[in-house]
Amino acid sequence: MYSLFPALVSALFLGYGLYVVAEKGFNRISSSFLVLCLSTFFWQATWAVLFQVRDPVLADILVRFGYLLIAFLPTSLYHFLSEISGYPGERRYVLASYALAAVLGGLALGSNLVVAGHYDYFFGYYPKAGLLHPLHVAQTVVVVSRGLYITWRQQQVASADQRVRLRLCIASLFIYFFAAIDYLCNYGFEFYPPGVAFLVISLGIIVRAVVKYELMSPVAVAASVAHEMRTPLASIRLQAAAIEEYWPLLHQGYEQAVRHGLVEARIDPATVQRLTRLSQGITQQVDRSNVVIDVMLASARMESIDASSFGEHAVLPCIHDALERYPFSAGDRERTRLGQLEDFRFHGSDALLVFVLFNLLKNALYALKAAGRGEITISSTRRPGANCLSVTDTGTGVGAEVLPRIFDTFYTTKKAAGAGLGLAFCKRVMTAFGGTIRCESVETQYTTFILEFPPIAR
Repeated sequence: MYSLFPALVSALFLGYGLYVVAEKGFNRISSSFLVLCLSTFFWQATWAVLFQVRDPVLADILVRFGYLLIAFLPTSLYHFLSEISGYPGERRYVLASYALAAVLGGLALGSNLVVAGHYDYFFGYYPKAGLLHPLHVAQTVVVVSRGLYITWRQQQVASADQRVRLRLCIASLFIYFFAAIDYLCNYGFEFYPPGVAFLVISLGIIVRAVVKYELMSPVAVAASVAHEMRTPLASIRLQAAAIEEYWPLLHQGYEQAVRHGLVEARIDPATVQRLTRLSQGITQQVDRSNVVIDVMLASARMESIDASSFGEHAVLPCIHDALERYPFSAGDRERTRLGQLEDFRFHGSDALLVFVLFNLLKNALYALKAAGRGEITISSTRRPGANCLSVTDTGTGVGAEVLPRIFDTFYTTKKAAGAGLGLAFCKRVMTAFGGTIRCESVETQYTTFILEFPPIAR
């Protein structure tokens, strides 16, 4: 009878973990959640057997194996929260906590320092705390508190939709704290341990966040990674600035040393020119990377476009800004031209429209590369019913069977290079502007994306 509850809980947690991985695939967040669920599954399955056995020797083996898994449980929760929040620099602390958990787990298996045998309670055998068991309790308090802190910090600066997800995690964590009541049973207090019920509720909230609020969406993961890339890119930019500042002095010193015969002239003039342009090239690459990050973050926020900041903007400055800032590869800019351009005003966000153009340019350039030919034309026209902005490429075109799905989230024909987010983002932006986006294409000939904006009433 007493084994029924842990048996049901173990099955539930196994289902939690497998469901999330099946739904979201393997990524850093879903993998850490799977580790959390598997630890709980094996722990509770062990307790279900433990409460049934009457052999003290077998009971001793089971309590030690069960505590090996319990040793990792708080850290696995902390690991999951660190991945969800994307808090910078947290990984080294997670690894340190796993190392301590491994030591405590090893001691639980091979000595009486963490688990000193077992109690014989009315519901069955249960682990007895050893001399170092308080260290495990202290670790649990520290890592769960740290997880709560970093999640709370991140929700303060998160976007609206991400804030909801993180607050659900915080609520889950508060409930998780109540599971610590089970530790009293390790110190001789005889009652049926109810803590796992709190764990079920706690992780149930997280599963709800997964299902309803896309907690483990690959978009959110991409946004976290993109945010983390800004710091090293900023550092590279500063180093490029230092090269640009001090290279003339170093070069001047080298030339004087050559003139006075102190060193041989081993650097040819072409190399000197390349070194002179080095810092400028690094800066350009950093700027290109930052543009890519901007697009990733904009796509990641496509569920929470804030229309309250919309205003009236002209379309031509957006076109020129996009062409100036887009990270064209060598020769690509020359294949991109401006067609008929008529300026008009639209209600929305100029920054979001630039990101839309970035996505359309990226797709068009991909089509040109796949076709090995073609060019891109950007045009804008004023019409009585709707103002239009179009991007046309004469690349591979889009097949008729694919065309109806190209604006679906996560649908992509770029098997090795696409995530299926760009066009879904474009559609969401245009809907927020009160406009539309559609695609006309003939396979092997051309593709045209037409953005229609409602005229601004005067």
